[in-house]
Amino acid sequence: MTMEIPAPAEGPGTVSRPAGDEAAYCDRCGEPAAAGGHEACRAARRMEPPRYCSRCRRRLVVQVTPAGWTARCTRHGALSPASDPARAVPPA
Repeated sequence: MTMEIPAPAEGPGTVSRPAGDEAAYCDRCGEPAAAGGHEACRAARRMEPPRYCSRCRRRLVVQVTPAGWTARCTRHGALSPASDPARAVPPA
C-alpha cells in the first residue's frame, strides 16, 4: 500500500493549514479526516491545542502556557490559536 505525503512547504511556514487547504488528517487523533467519526475530536479541540499536523500526520511540538499555546510541525511550520480553524467562531 502506497501513501502519498504532501511535499514540504517552501521555507519556514507560519500556518500548519493554509486557508482553503482541506485537512487530510485529524489534528487531534492523527487518523485520516475522511474516515469520519471525529465528533469527539472536534469537541475536544475547542479546548485543546492540536496534536498532529493535519497535512502530514506528524506529531506537533506543542507548548501550552497560561496565556495560550503554540504548535509547530517540523515540515509545515507554526500554528497559533489565531490561525486555528477549530477555534473559528461559526457565523450567527
